Amino acid sequence: MKAVILAAGKGTRMKHLTASRPKPMVEVCGKPILEHILTALRDSGIREFVLVTGYFAEQVENYFLNGDTLGIRIHYIRQKVQNGTGAAFHLARELVGEEAFFAGYGDIITSLSNYPHLTRDFQKRPCDALLSLNWVDDPSRGAAAYIDQENFITDIIEKPPAGTSTSHWNNAGLMVFSPVVFQYTSNLKPSPRGEYEITDAIKAMIADKRQLRGFRLEGFWSDVGRPEDIETVSRALCEDKA
Repeated sequence: MKAVILAAGKGTRMKHLTASRPKPMVEVCGKPILEHILTALRDSGIREFVLVTGYFAEQVENYFLNGDTLGIRIHYIRQKVQNGTGAAFHLARELVGEEAFFAGYGDIITSLSNYPHLTRDFQKRPCDALLSLNWVDDPSRGAAAYIDQENFITDIIEKPPAGTSTSHWNNAGLMVFSPVVFQYTSNLKPSPRGEYEITDAIKAMIADKRQLRGFRLEGFWSDVGRPEDIETVSRALCEDKA
């Protein structure tokens, strides 16, 4: 299995921390967020990565190079136009080939044990997509995932209106896709903002009755979206590694 990681985050709410670097390169527990993610996936058995970069791409490329220091192989693709997550994942189609792949973001991190658990769960019970889920009090923060009693995904809504009744599970941004997902990313329509979003591809897969399962994360989860998240995530991550 390969991994495609989007490493182009600007971190507009991170103030000075991302004024001169992409959010995935912000340090937590002594290393860039992205490095923690890559090593966790390496320890899960993944050795080949595609990093889709954009904002300050050179910093990511110059830091990780070809991945030798981490014992992995890295390919780079630059998203020249920041036009959505669905478009970004689609750029990796040729490098991924005809096999399932881990898909994630370079600025979303969770308890390190979740990475091997997610990939092993997919290998035990392959499906068209396995989406990680995290429990939230406010479903309007992200993409609300609706699940049935057997944890199959029945719907997904990007930022539902406040007060909407949901399962309180959100798509946590760690995913495993079969290559069928590229049929859907190639047919995406732009949003009013001109972006092609992976959530729309997932919704189309659900509409076609593709098999999408949910995987409930344990431990901490964060998109490190605010400066105050750094200390919280660093503490949790250091404890996670202890």
